[in-house]
Amino acid sequence: MTMNVTDERRAELRERYRAERDKRLRADGNDQYLQPTGRFAQLLDDPYTTGVERSSVHDEVTVAIIGAGFSGLVTAARLRQSGVRDVRLIDAAGDVGGVWYWNRYPGAMCDTAAMIYLPLLEETGTVPSAKYVPAHEIFAHARRIATTFNLYEQSLLSTGVTDVRWDETSSRWVISTDRGDEFRAKFVATGTGPLHRPKLPAVPGLEDFAGSIFHTSRWEYSVTGGSPDGSPMTALADRRVGIIGTGATGVQCIPHLGRDSGELFVFQRTPSSIDIRNNHPIDPEWFASLEPGWQRRWLRNFTILQTGGFADEDLVMDGWTDISQRIRDRVVARIQAGEAFGPETSLAAYEESDDEKMEEIRARVDAIVTDRATAEALKPWYRQLCKRPCFHDEYLQTFNRPNVHLVDTNGRGVERVDAHGAWVNGEHFPLDVIVLASGFEVGTDLSRRSGFEIAGRDGVTLSEYWSRGMRSLHGTHVHGFPNLFILGFAQAANLISNVPHNYVESADAIAAVVAHAGACDAEKVEVTSEAEAAWLVRIQPRQGSVIGSPDCTPGYYNNEGKPLGEDQQLNGAAFVEGPAAYFDYLESWRTSGTFDGLAFS
Repeated sequence: MTMNVTDERRAELRERYRAERDKRLRADGNDQYLQPTGRFAQLLDDPYTTGVERSSVHDEVTVAIIGAGFSGLVTAARLRQSGVRDVRLIDAAGDVGGVWYWNRYPGAMCDTAAMIYLPLLEETGTVPSAKYVPAHEIFAHARRIATTFNLYEQSLLSTGVTDVRWDETSSRWVISTDRGDEFRAKFVATGTGPLHRPKLPAVPGLEDFAGSIFHTSRWEYSVTGGSPDGSPMTALADRRVGIIGTGATGVQCIPHLGRDSGELFVFQRTPSSIDIRNNHPIDPEWFASLEPGWQRRWLRNFTILQTGGFADEDLVMDGWTDISQRIRDRVVARIQAGEAFGPETSLAAYEESDDEKMEEIRARVDAIVTDRATAEALKPWYRQLCKRPCFHDEYLQTFNRPNVHLVDTNGRGVERVDAHGAWVNGEHFPLDVIVLASGFEVGTDLSRRSGFEIAGRDGVTLSEYWSRGMRSLHGTHVHGFPNLFILGFAQAANLISNVPHNYVESADAIAAVVAHAGACDAEKVEVTSEAEAAWLVRIQPRQGSVIGSPDCTPGYYNNEGKPLGEDQQLNGAAFVEGPAAYFDYLESWRTSGTFDGLAFS
């Protein structure tokens, strides 16, 4: 289904997009979300694993990795492959997996194809069950990585880091934890990730609700019945359930709640963009026919196509590559028609392609949802990449169930909650259970999300050094913090459509740096101040980017609609030529043997 969008219609869309954005703008920005305290303080606890008693650890390792999600796991695996034996993972969770340890809500699954989302498939001999796989399969894969590379042996799980401090005398990091550990590490890598600390909507009265209320990342199956494998939540059969939040998490769990609840009330502030998922099983025989090195080829193919490049074929074929190829083809058509290539050409091609795609998304709502008023309220009025696109084949259909009610708040959100339910537009909705699908903290300070400070040379903390914005080389190395690696994607590729790919490429580089330090008997590795400053010149600040534009409807992609300060622009900066070019650059950098910008001493 391809939509032809006229110039008149484009003007209408611009006006509608602005109006929908403006009604959702809030002066409090990120402050509209609360930290888990009081009744919700347990959201920072681990309900899945009881920490076993153990003696405190006082030893030394070559590399300590804080965070056992995919970034930590992939980095540890690459270090093991390069010959580093003593690698220690530390995580407050009771097992590895990061966000896939915490997210056990019904319907949880990846929204990027498993063939490229799950790292180290070849190395672990793993065959994904389907194009998109459920959370329990992703969690099992994380555990498989840890087992394959023998990472559990030295790990400290159910252990929260409280302090990381550089000791210049010994050229070692000293790490303290909430279990009484104090040990040393030659190198430290921090992979705490952007998606592990739950956030709460600042809705008055949440604390007063007399029924059951919980966050999706700490799903209470004791309340709902069922299990993470999707079995029916029988305890909800006669309950009135409300869910606050219709982002990626809400989109995935709402079909299950709609199936099992006596009545479900979906409180919507902003509808998500819902494209076709078209999931299907992966044929093991076909998978076995793939030649060695296939995953690297798939990763690069997706990145090239998703960011507007050219490839002979689309190996992944999903919604991410679809719109990018539309934009690319329009740019080519304009150039062939005589236009000079430049920013204006790219922007025009993007706007035309996006208008076309979003009209298709809205037409899909009309084709599926039978009630006209509900269908209108479910239509997203913004550009596709203003918010994370969602892909689902049961979400829209759920609103055809007679027990499912969309409560559209017209961009304002739930007014308040009392002991017996929620208020919207002056109307009270009695509820027995409230589910908070409000996501994780993304735009808050690093130390708040991680729960600890990192103090480098002369006791300067990373928060202090980055008080006016992130400063780094490759988003990984920070001047004044020797032997420290930041595991992330900012100031590097910043590939948000497939986050684990960022980790795979940076892990290769980190393993190469550590191996080189060992080969030349270097005690310290540090980026020079000149190289760090040069990198800040080379990368592109995020302000004005298509993704996260301030013209978009508010969300975590665009700082909740508030203009980005200089520090926030730096925090979201990326390689100017794009992710594919960055990955090529980083590969050349790590294989050159010179490691330009780093001083080994």
